[in-house]
Amino acid sequence: MENRSNINERRQVARQLSFALYSASNRIIRLHKPFLEPLGLTYPQFLVMLALYEDTPRTVGDLGLELGMDNGTLTPLLKRLESAGLVTRTRDQQDERRVLIAITEAGEALREVACSIPEKIETACRLTHKDVVELRDTLDGLGIPLKTKAQEKDPPSN
Repeated sequence: MENRSNINERRQVARQLSFALYSASNRIIRLHKPFLEPLGLTYPQFLVMLALYEDTPRTVGDLGLELGMDNGTLTPLLKRLESAGLVTRTRDQQDERRVLIAITEAGEALREVACSIPEKIETACRLTHKDVVELRDTLDGLGIPLKTKAQEKDPPSN
């Protein structure tokens, strides 16, 4: 039987996994701010731009899946990026229900600086690349639902 002090210790805020993740997430986002402000980007906008630098044009749905954002969050963010002249939003000619997001010349002009930010954050955190990979993989394990993990192991057969 566990003694009362062990139970109380486990209940302390500082001992909660959720608090450690929340605190680390806030710190990482704050570390990005001085790099993103000169670009006129918020952290979520920065994530969208990085995803678009990987592949463009992309549908809103595809971006939402990759970034874990729903359309209600993503659509206003994309409208702001479009207003800033960094992306375009156009209806897919093959399927009018789909909106394609592409990078403009102004968005492309930010690529080199934007893509250098992750390395600067890594340096600011004083983590080795190996540490970052291990931490990211651990956090991905928490962030990917169990159903998705099971599907990755055993993809459905056709």
